Amino acid sequence: MTQTKEPKKQAKKPNSREDRLKAALKANLGRRKAQEKVRTSAEQDHTPEGGIKE
Repeated sequence: MTQTKEPKKQAKKPNSREDRLKAALKANLGRRKAQEKVRTSAEQDHTPEGGIKE
């Protein structure tokens, strides 16, 4: 009846998962901000002062 006590490794897995999710969220937010910046500047180029750019 010998029981081997294995250290619980589950404590590190949630942290690594959380870190991975944080990094993915940060990268996604950065991409979305960059896309919005491009869209905003493109809209301003096409319609300055409410008119069509000629």
